[in-house]
Amino acid sequence: MAETRARPPHAVSGEPPAEVKVFADWFENSPDARNKFRWVLRDSLDQVLDGGRTGRWHYRQMSKNEKSHLGSTVEVNLTKRFAIMDGAILDWRIAGQELDCKFSKDVGGWEIPMEMYTCPDHGEQSGQADHPALLVWMNDDESQRGAGLLRITDERLRWRQDKQTGARVRGYNRDNKRRIRKESLSEVHWLWGGLQTDLPENILLQLDPADRATILSASTGQQRMNALFRTVRGRLVNRATVLTVGQQDDSPKRARDSRISLRADGVVVLGHQKSDPVVAAVLGLDVPAKGTWISARLAEVDRYDPRPRVLIDGRFWAVAEESDPPVEVPLVPEELVRQDHLGEWD
Repeated sequence: MAETRARPPHAVSGEPPAEVKVFADWFENSPDARNKFRWVLRDSLDQVLDGGRTGRWHYRQMSKNEKSHLGSTVEVNLTKRFAIMDGAILDWRIAGQELDCKFSKDVGGWEIPMEMYTCPDHGEQSGQADHPALLVWMNDDESQRGAGLLRITDERLRWRQDKQTGARVRGYNRDNKRRIRKESLSEVHWLWGGLQTDLPENILLQLDPADRATILSASTGQQRMNALFRTVRGRLVNRATVLTVGQQDDSPKRARDSRISLRADGVVVLGHQKSDPVVAAVLGLDVPAKGTWISARLAEVDRYDPRPRVLIDGRFWAVAEESDPPVEVPLVPEELVRQDHLGEWD
């Protein structure tokens, strides 16, 4: 998605227009809505990429049809995640009013069909009203996203000049759809202040190309998984990344097995089960939720070391600094002993 140029505005404020206020209030007041929304976009893209079967990790690796299908996937997943009712005319019914969902990888690229707005020249194809739309966008290259609300009208859509007559005519594409005029983008009410930079990270996309090549070129699923957690340390790795790297039905098991394979390198791999989340929290790492993992290289330290440290098998361990030599680490036990040095159980 690096070709995307325009961006939603950053840190905008103000009351939503009356014509879309009910929808803005609904989304912005829905519990955990921002987090739900960003993960729907991440999961939808990963779903279409289908890395576990295809090995793909970038939007540009998808076919034209798959790129078109991404919008439908985003709509379906938002419907499920937010438990939105189906509309009678449009995609959704929210707070008693209808709303359509449109997705594009380009700001301004949303394609609007004739039935979304009224027009005297459309005849029976014209909509019975000017309908509101939720306009969704994301840029995976820069972990950005945005969602805005706009009531669609004839004048807010693109027009062009007829080459033969010079007359102002509607700018339809071959599917008789029109995009939003550049001048109309300023009328979009952007949810949560506009440009969001919290799209969950695409680990493989963001890696240094040489590191990515090293990981993906390993000959077996276990070797690729070991290379992933050896290279990507201190960052949460989601299930989609593990499936893409493993290229096997049991890729999550390969992730769990990496903790054995990487012990000699001093690397621990932590998941969401048993004592792993506690170890991550004590070490000051992001705590893995279900379906995520995080790795770190550890160094043995004394109890007075200022770094966050965890007690395992009677020894203290902290996240290693570059100058710390590699040392074999113990397996994280299923149950962690009392961490009295933290004062948490005193």
